[in-house]
Amino acid sequence: MTPDASNISLFRPPHFTCPSSIVVGNGSTLPVTSTGDAVLPGTFRLNNVLVAPNIIKNLVSVRQFITDNKCSVEFDPFGLSVKDLHSRNEIIRCNSSGPLYSLMPPAASSSSCALIAAAAAAIWHRRLGHPGHEALFKLSSVSAISCTHHSSDQLCHACQLGRHIRLPFANSLSRALKNFDLIHCDLWTSPTKSVSGYKYYLVILDDHSHFLWTFPLRLKSETFSTLANFFSYVTT
Repeated sequence: MTPDASNISLFRPPHFTCPSSIVVGNGSTLPVTSTGDAVLPGTFRLNNVLVAPNIIKNLVSVRQFITDNKCSVEFDPFGLSVKDLHSRNEIIRCNSSGPLYSLMPPAASSSSCALIAAAAAAIWHRRLGHPGHEALFKLSSVSAISCTHHSSDQLCHACQLGRHIRLPFANSLSRALKNFDLIHCDLWTSPTKSVSGYKYYLVILDDHSHFLWTFPLRLKSETFSTLANFFSYVTT
């Protein structure tokens, strides 16, 4: 529950399961104006947050917090500790001196929280360079990452584009009238060097005769001088 609507990152339309008001300790009711999702300190998330402008504190349901973030919370007289549900490693420690337990991570622990805080599998998929579902599941099973949920049905738009094959070239009846009126060039990089130390190959194709020249290069910067020598050769 929060009095400030700016704490909500994603608003949702009213639903019949959401209460229209909150009953506080003295029996009074506080109206709920909207509901949505929020991002808490340390990249934690909280779903179904109620916005009640008349409430004086941001209140977090412990059950909702541990359910949404797949973690556990331990309380002691000095504060609380949020731990990973599977590995039991401490994600964040929040000390509290007042009558309420505050969920406010210190600045020093923010970097470590970002590394192991729970996030959706789709977010980890993008963070780790678009690995497959099997790789994400293995990382999650050894507690290297903490995913809020796994879904093998979600399609990644970037992965779909990356796996597209090249479109075929359109058929063309255009041909140069004379040799060397038009040439086609391609610079190819070999994954390994040859025995003589060549890593790049300049391929030149004459459009009229379809005769092909291949020039091995040790450095990519040799392309310009090789082309200049080839033009001199063609001219003479």
